[in-house]
Amino acid sequence: MAQQGLTVWFTGLSGAGKTTISQAVCQHLIEQGLKVEHLDGDLVRQTLTKGLGFSQADREENIRRIGFVAHLLTRNGVIVLVSAISPYRSIRQEVRSQIGAFIEVFVDAPLAVCEQRDVKGLYQRARNGEIPQFTGIDAPYEAPLNPEVTCSTAEETIDQSVTKVMQVISRYQASSASFSASV
Repeated sequence: MAQQGLTVWFTGLSGAGKTTISQAVCQHLIEQGLKVEHLDGDLVRQTLTKGLGFSQADREENIRRIGFVAHLLTRNGVIVLVSAISPYRSIRQEVRSQIGAFIEVFVDAPLAVCEQRDVKGLYQRARNGEIPQFTGIDAPYEAPLNPEVTCSTAEETIDQSVTKVMQVISRYQASSASFSASV
């Protein structure tokens, strides 16, 4: 039976743990022999969305482009892991509607914890006025209202977060397989 495509969208503040968790989930899925692609927001901004700024319109366009790639991969049976701040609920909902097979993972950490984890010094530079429109400082982040998974990374280990995400992916894959078998 063919693998069912799925997009797992990790959203949260910079430094919350999106990339760390999604990379660990990716490794688990690869070990299970599944087709997986990881789209990291920082890497995508260096290629596919290079040239976009950080205005709300540019951030939304960035997410639309990532969402389009995720949609193409998902419809072709790939499990796509997206780790991108994606600060606006409306654009996340738009992408969810386009893709269909979609799990939203809110990687939640208090701003103070994210700032402590910030090895690049981005939050300090934003607070100093060197980086305008930085999410969480002078640009908004709209937390998901009903994510399928919430990973509270200030309170749980990476392994605990990964386990929660893997359980939801497994349930999704099992329900998709049983639906396909009944058609």
